[in-house]
Amino acid sequence: MPWNQGGGPWGSGGGQKPNPWGGRPGGGGPFGGGKGPDFEDIIREGQERLRHFLPGGMGAGRGLMFGFVALVAIWLTLGFYQVRPDQQGVVLRFGEWVRTAQPGLNYHLPWPVETVLTPSVTAVNTLNVGFRDAPDGRGRERPVPEEALLLTGDANIIDVRYTVFWRIRDAGQFLFSIASPESTVKAVAESAMREAAGQMTAQEMLTEGRAKLEERSTVLMQSMLDTYQSGVQVSRIELRAVDPPAQVVDAFRDVQRARADRERTQNEAESYRNDIVPRARGEAQRILQEAEGYRQQVVARAQGDVAGYLALLEAYRIAPEVTRQRLYLETMESVLRGNQKVILDQNGSAAGQQGVIPLISLNELMRRAPAPAGQAGQPGAAR
Repeated sequence: MPWNQGGGPWGSGGGQKPNPWGGRPGGGGPFGGGKGPDFEDIIREGQERLRHFLPGGMGAGRGLMFGFVALVAIWLTLGFYQVRPDQQGVVLRFGEWVRTAQPGLNYHLPWPVETVLTPSVTAVNTLNVGFRDAPDGRGRERPVPEEALLLTGDANIIDVRYTVFWRIRDAGQFLFSIASPESTVKAVAESAMREAAGQMTAQEMLTEGRAKLEERSTVLMQSMLDTYQSGVQVSRIELRAVDPPAQVVDAFRDVQRARADRERTQNEAESYRNDIVPRARGEAQRILQEAEGYRQQVVARAQGDVAGYLALLEAYRIAPEVTRQRLYLETMESVLRGNQKVILDQNGSAAGQQGVIPLISLNELMRRAPAPAGQAGQPGAAR
């Protein structure tokens, strides 16, 4: 047979030709008996072949170093990452938060040394407390009494439903300072609202105190979250409803109407007071001014009379007779000026006859034709 001549296709067993597996003569193939291939020769042959592919004929050690440096350079380039304007980059080193990166191009040591989380920090989140939106999406609300019922400062119970608007301020604190951020925000919102409601009365909350309640609860909630280093910024708290409990709503409305009537009556009384009080004050001021004018008039007249008396006394001291005559004439003139004048007939009176006869009414004559300026007021001019 042809396989028996010269030991088959791999050479005869009597020759010293090597077999295709690189074994020594008589090796018996890769699975046959004998010593088998020499691994040192295989490694040496591989190194020889690698030398032909390396540039400049560098040695195996330098080639391996070049390959390692190239791999490291490629690995380092994988650390560049982009943070969008609405995000913050939270850098983790072996799972531990080490820093927070701002928007833009940033760098971190590639995986597995460091990794990056980029949560959105501009999106405004909403949290409903005291109610839940209906699952059918028709705008109806499902009340949650255990969250909505609050105790006020005057020991009344009020049903308060509100929405909290919040966003992430520091992504690192938000992810690693608190275990459950949303649950924490909800619990803090309830606590802040209950504390703010405890500082107000039910009447104030139902009327003009809604804005004050929103402001106080927002400030308290932000203060608590800052204490926890939660990295949460509260935008605002919006009250959806402030009502008495459903069981006593009718009684509350009656009280509300009574208080509205009381306030209306008080406003009417205040309006009347604002009208009558200024008027009375003006009248009092007018009377005071008139009294002051009268006082000044009387004082001035008295002072003038005193000055006249003093002047008359001085004239009397200088010429007593003349002054006495002048005073008599002036007095008679002032006395007789307003009386009717008659003429007495002395002869007729003596004879027992009616001697008193009116001659003429001088007063009537004076009214019809006033006397000349030089004769008016002279004693005896009309007799």
